[in-house]
Amino acid sequence: MFEKLQRAFWKALTPDLIAETVATPTQSLLPAEVISALGGADNLKTQQRVALTRVRVQLQDAGRLDEVALKAAGVAGVMVLTGGVVHLLTGL
Repeated sequence: MFEKLQRAFWKALTPDLIAETVATPTQSLLPAEVISALGGADNLKTQQRVALTRVRVQLQDAGRLDEVALKAAGVAGVMVLTGGVVHLLTGL
């Protein structure tokens, strides 16, 4: 229940939300250099575009994440959450 309320709260605050679609690692929403900085395609559980400028990724092992390489690949912001969840700010 809390998760549903939390999701509704963030949807209300984010005007550029798009339809929720979850991509498997074989259907990448991200360029190859970003996937490499996330630890490789085998480290990705799911990818989900949650807004026009934000992608939510769930990782197998968050320790393989390379934030410096993500910045070099053009990712403007990275927020690492518990459970291997990472939010990437991919545009402005």
